[in-house]
Parts: sequence; structure tokens; C-alpha cells
Amino acid sequence: MNRFSLAVSGAIARVTEAALGPYQAAVIRIGFALTWLLFLLREFPHRHELYGPDSPWSWELGQQLVDLNHAFTVLMWTDSRFWFEAVYLLAVLSAALLLVGWRTRAMSVVFMVGVLSLQNRSVLMGDGGDNVLHLMSIYLVFTRCGLVWSLDARRARRGEAARARGADVVDRAGPVLWGLAGLVLVVATLAGKLGDDWMLKAAESGGGGAAERVWIFLVSAVNGPGMVPALLWSAWAAQGLWWFAVRRARTEQPRILLDVVANILHNAALLVIMAEACLIYATAGWYKVQGSRWQDGTAVYYPLHLDYFSPWPALSGALSASATMLMLVTYGTVLVQVAFPFTLLNRRVKNVLLAVMITEHAVIAVVLGLPFFSLAMIAADAVFLPTAFLRRLGTLAARARGRLFRADPGPELPDRLVREVPEQPGPSRVTRT
Repeated sequence: MNRFSLAVSGAIARVTEAALGPYQAAVIRIGFALTWLLFLLREFPHRHELYGPDSPWSWELGQQLVDLNHAFTVLMWTDSRFWFEAVYLLAVLSAALLLVGWRTRAMSVVFMVGVLSLQNRSVLMGDGGDNVLHLMSIYLVFTRCGLVWSLDARRARRGEAARARGADVVDRAGPVLWGLAGLVLVVATLAGKLGDDWMLKAAESGGGGAAERVWIFLVSAVNGPGMVPALLWSAWAAQGLWWFAVRRARTEQPRILLDVVANILHNAALLVIMAEACLIYATAGWYKVQGSRWQDGTAVYYPLHLDYFSPWPALSGALSASATMLMLVTYGTVLVQVAFPFTLLNRRVKNVLLAVMITEHAVIAVVLGLPFFSLAMIAADAVFLPTAFLRRLGTLAARARGRLFRADPGPELPDRLVREVPEQPGPSRVTRT
């Protein structure tokens, strides 16, 4: 019993005291932001046909679908061409800023709004990777994905160095962003654009007391069209609590409490991302097992001979020329997808199979012409990459950047301060973004 209590207390301390997997969270942030940014830039000349006023899926059809499935999209607020251009450009800007890690708390929320708004506007656009991006954009809001490899991390280090010299550090951009976001939320709510029906359900419910009304409010928010608006308001309120209450507190207890809550949310979201990746591969693998073309080893042959999936006909023809190769690739794909969730029990086997899966997605990107689907899946797979490998990769990237630009990186922290400011900051070392 004593050993069990120690194990439980150790697990609780590990989950609450630090944000686990900061490098994996950073890779996920970079991967999905890069995928969405490249997609938006590539489709920029065709944006009106895909999601805008010239789309075959007209604004009226989109409005009817949203009324049925209660999906969140700000593009349904109005059919104005100017509004569409503003939302599209905001989606591009938020993806770029999230990629470099500028104000990741705020940008992750704006990134989610951009992804949901465009994808829910035209649900028929996508190649499978959009579903992964759709889910991961929501999960990213709960993660602390800017602790490393971000402008936020650099700003935090410079702030620590300035405070160590006795200088006063004032952050004006954060409160300004918070104020602008609050103004947008208030205007949208008063205009009835954030689903005023779900907010009125609690007030209009007959009978019962305050507890019942609160329960109706929460159930309607989570299960109805108010899920995303409730998330937006919650994120805005939490950020305001940080800027105007916790940072000005005379003691460390409020900061520590908020840091513990943020760590729990981050670690839970990271666990959900892992479970989501395993679920994707497990369901895909087991569905393939039931297909007759996958059972006889010929499933890979058919997409290689479709014009839509043959950007390089000569390459597709060369790969499909060998029946033995096609059979091995078909059976190997099923085996890898079915086995992957079980390989998490063994680190070495998991790393080998992870390399195989990333290579497979890279081949799909080239041979079948599905680069954004492959990028999205590789970004999801990155959550399982070893920390040591990611740290070495970061070191190599930093050296390559230094050799490429040969610029003065600015004043660095002394070794003493570097040791005191770890890359997974403790409760008293956290800078909210």
C-alpha cells in the first residue's frame, strides 16, 4: 500500500508540476501550422472557388448544413466578399505566427477559428488530412506548445535575463491582444453570431433552481452549437485572469495554481493527441483487413492507375509493374497500421515502426500527390518521436541557421542563468502568451 501511494503521488506530481513533452508539442505546433499555411498559400488563387462566394457549395447550401449540424464557422455570419477575404487572410496570418511561436496562446485560438471556419464552410473539400487538422487545431488550444522552439521561448529567456540585471520587463502586446479579442467576442455575441440560442436555454428553462440552469447551460454549450463559443470565452477569461490578477498578485500561490491547471490541461491534451493518432491507425488498419482488395494484396494497384492520384505516371507505372512489390506494400501497410498502437509498449520497436510510417507518408506525398495529407499525418506521428532525437534535431537546425545567416543572435544568457531557466519552466518561471 505504501509503494502504491508513492507511485500515485509521484504520477500526480509529474502531471501537475511540468508540461510533459515540450519538444513534441512544439513539433506538432510547427507541423500543423506549416501544413495549413502551405495549403492556404497554394490554394490562394482558387480560394473563391473552394471556400468563397464562387464555390459550387453555395453560401445558402452552407447555411442549411450549418443549421443542421451546428458546425462553427464565421464565414456563415455574412456572405460579404470582403468578410471572406478578411477571414482567409487572418487564417494565413495566424498559421504563420503560430508556426514561429509568437503569442502561441492567442494564436492557437485564432488558428483554430480559421481552420474550423474554412473547413466547415465547404465540407466537401479535403483529402483526409483535413479531418486530422480539424481535430488537432482544437487540441492545440489546450497545449503549451510554445515552451521551446518559439519566439515566446526567446522572449521568456530575454525577460529572465533582464530581470536578473534588475531591469523592469513590461509586456504591452499581450494585454492589447486580450483587449482586441474581448472586443470582438462582445460584438459578435451581442450581434447573435456566436449562437445566442444556446446561451438563452439556461435563462429560458422553466422550473428548477440556479444549479439546474447552470447544468442546462453547460450541457447546451458542450453538446450544441455553443461548444466553440464557450471555448473562446473560457480562453479569453483565463487569459484575463492571468494578465490582471495573477501577475499582480503579491504571493506566488495564484501563479502556482494557474500553472498547475495549465500543466494538467497540456498533459491531458497531449494524451488525447496520442490516443487520436493510435485510433486513426487502428481503425484504418482494421477496416483494411475487412476489404477484399487488401486481403488479396492488390489494393495499392488501383490508386496508382487513377489520374487523380498519379501526378507522376511514369513513377506510378514503374511501382505497379511488380506484382510482388505491390503485394508486399499492401500487406505491409495493413500490418504497420494494425500493429502500431501495440508497439507503444516497446520503445525501440515503436521508434522503428514510426520511421517506417513517416517514410510511408513521404512516399504517399510524392507518388499519390497527397502532400498535405502526408504532412498532417507526419505532424500527428511526431508526438511519438523521442525527446533526445528532437533535441539533437533542434541543435542541428540552430547550427545550420547560424551558418546560413551568420548574424549576431544577440546577448545570450550566462551559463548560470541557463541552468536556472530550464526549457520546461517551473511554476515561477512561466510566461503566458
